[in-house]
Amino acid sequence: MAMGSATSQSDSADAAPRARRPGGRSARVQSAVYAAVGQLVGAGQRDTMTIPEVADLAGVNPTSIYRRWGSIDVLLGEVAVAALTQGEPLPDTGVLREDVAEWARVIAADIGRPKRRAYLRAMVAARDDVVEVCPCWEIRREQAEEMIARARARGESAPSVRQLLDHVIAPLYHHAVFGLAVDDAYVAELIDDVVSMFSSRPGDPLPGDRVRA
Repeated sequence: MAMGSATSQSDSADAAPRARRPGGRSARVQSAVYAAVGQLVGAGQRDTMTIPEVADLAGVNPTSIYRRWGSIDVLLGEVAVAALTQGEPLPDTGVLREDVAEWARVIAADIGRPKRRAYLRAMVAARDDVVEVCPCWEIRREQAEEMIARARARGESAPSVRQLLDHVIAPLYHHAVFGLAVDDAYVAELIDDVVSMFSSRPGDPLPGDRVRA
């Protein structure tokens, strides 16, 4: 998904989210299963779907799904991660604040859509205990690390990765799960909150930012 075009995704992309896929027959099975889960989630069957139902809709043997994913909760979690982290290229404007703002706007536009909210809630519902690693969160962490590293290489001051995740990304996901607004206005508020940690007034450049002509 290209940056700035989150709202242009088609329903077919909702049904079959992109992911890091294996090749050959295994890739075709995964794609069909992902698409089937997307259809069932979109039809409001997130909490009632079973592996046999997914297999029937995907046209695969239920044994293949059991062997690969083990349970419906594991499958739901994987599909949700794939749907919510689609490998969009990171913005590179030359200024960290603008990079983060564009990054956050694309994420907000994506997870604010009804089908994306359904995937996110499915992932949350699939977890009944504290987990050591959340793939969706780790992908966002890697993206934050890359943007911050680029900014520091340019000589900009920057928040820590944790601050960026905790004060921008976590609130977006929280709002999406609970059905609250994740619009551009809210994104702007979050960005100002982070910037205010490093400047005298929200909206000021981060200390050490290069002044652009």
